[in-house]
Parts: sequence; C-alpha cells; structure tokens
Amino acid sequence: MDAMTKGERIRAALKKEDVDRVPISLWFHLPDYDQDPVSLAERSLELNELYGYDFIKMMPFGNYGALDFGLSCKFWCTPSQPAKEIKWGIQKPEDWLKVKPLPGCFGSYGKQLLYTQHLSRLLKEKGSDTPFIQTIFTPLSTAYKLAGPRLLEDMQTHPDYVHQALEAILQTNIDFVKMNIEAGVSGFFLATKCATKDLMSEKDYDEFCTPYDLRLVESYNKETWFNVAHIHGPNTRWEKMEALPVNCISWHSRWVPPTFAEARKMSDKCFLGGIHEKELITMDPKDMHQHLKEAVDETGRKGIILGPGCCAKLDTPEINFYAIRLAAEGL
Repeated sequence: MDAMTKGERIRAALKKEDVDRVPISLWFHLPDYDQDPVSLAERSLELNELYGYDFIKMMPFGNYGALDFGLSCKFWCTPSQPAKEIKWGIQKPEDWLKVKPLPGCFGSYGKQLLYTQHLSRLLKEKGSDTPFIQTIFTPLSTAYKLAGPRLLEDMQTHPDYVHQALEAILQTNIDFVKMNIEAGVSGFFLATKCATKDLMSEKDYDEFCTPYDLRLVESYNKETWFNVAHIHGPNTRWEKMEALPVNCISWHSRWVPPTFAEARKMSDKCFLGGIHEKELITMDPKDMHQHLKEAVDETGRKGIILGPGCCAKLDTPEINFYAIRLAAEGL
C-alpha cells in the first residue's frame, strides 16, 4: 500500500478501512506552556512533529472548564507540576444557582479557543493535514471539578439546583464547541470522570449525565469527523459511553475492562488505546513493539488507533515517546 498522510491514515482507521500502518499518538500535560495558548499551540505542534505522531490531542489544563464558574487553582507553570485545585467554586447548595451560561470565547474558555485558532493557523501555514481534536469535558465532569465531592450530596438534596448549573455548563460548552468548529478543529475528545460505577448509581448517571452528554455530542458530531468519547477510571459504564454518537472510544484498555477483544464483540467503532500509560514510564524500548502488537492482534489492524489509556505520565522518559512511535512500524 502507498504511504498515507496523517489525515488519510486517521480517516481510514475511523472507517475501519485498510491502513499503511496502524496510526499512533501520545499526549501528556504541558503545565509549563498551558497558561499561554499561543505557546501551547506551538509546543503541541512541535512535539507532534518531533515524535512523528498521527494526530494532535490538544492539551488544555484539566480544570479549564470550571475556572470561569468559580474554581480557584494554583499554577506553578513548571514542567512537572500541573494546575491544582485550591478552593472549590461551590461552597453551599445555593452557589449552584450562580452558575450562568458564558460565551464560548470568555475567560479560560477563550484561552482554549485561541489555542485552537493558533494551532489551526500553524497547520495551514505548513500545508499539513494532521488532525487535531480539542479536549472538552462532560457537563457533570465539569461540575465535579467545580464542586468536588459535595456534588454527589447536592445531587440528592438539591437536584434542581444542580440541573440548573448543568444546563448553564452545557450551553457554555455548546457555544465553545461551535467556535472551535469555526476555527477548523477536526473534532473533539469528550472526557468524563463520572462514567464509573464507583461514583454514583445508574439511576443518577441516567439523570445527571446521559441527557447532557448526548446533547453536547449532538451539537458537533455532524460537523466534525474525528470525535472521541474517553472514559477515565476503573469499573466503568463502558456501554453507556459507547452508545454516544461518536466514531471513536477511548479507555484504559490495558488495565480496565473490557479488553480490545471483548470490546470488539460489543462495538464496531474505532478504538483508541492499547498503550499502558503507567508501564510506559519503565518500559524497555525493545519490548514496545510486542506491547503494541498485542493490542493490534486483539482487534485486527482495522478500526484501531494506538494511544495511551489516558495522559502519559509527566515522568515518562522522553526517549520512550520516540521509541513507542518507532515500535509502531510494521504494524
């Protein structure tokens, strides 16, 4: 088969078509860059080209969606210390009523929009078809980042307050999504920390998660072509996230069920994963090809994009980011 461009390779994988090799990408937080969207865009592209990855999973800092609603964070802006919560934005139930819809270009959201705009401009200047997808969070995940554990209590005692805030967060994200589409993004990486059975009952999940998640995805899935649903954590509600109208699903497939082989019996969507992000820290480069091959063998070469189950760890040796890409050759 003739060599494919990065965009061609990802599009083929999403459609479960033949590829010249299985596509691969890794991502990790960049806390020394992520408070400056222009620098973050430039560094994201620089690293993607340096390592030879097939797409860019954009890496705004993890709490960006909650900051404008009242979350307070500490920023060290060093390579090894990501932003950390120092004060929850919700201190009492009535605070949920203060959460109002914001323009998608406001505050912290606006910085991430500039990240998209600048990255899009850089890729166009290079004539590159490298796909790039913006990271967004499910509304309840943002609420959890905003309130911390008290969210679960308020869902029971003041559900109307929480629903009002979720609607405001949803509308903010829909506006943000629209502006990212106008900026040229390839799609979205929708992440959740709430699709775990350890956090809430199925009844609560169906009430506070699914309707908002579905409306968010439906605001972009017909206008973008590379859309991922990412499930963070163990003991997941995998089937509910897989049911969202996206064309790719991501989870900790090397250490959280289902395996790729099990998942393929339940879904015909493209899978993103197969790399154990924790083991990558100490993995010997000579073992990486076999590690990747195990993932590919479970589901076949079609309909798979190799990547970490979640962000690669900040203490991963840089040589391993090169080595894992080279290990994908021949797959």
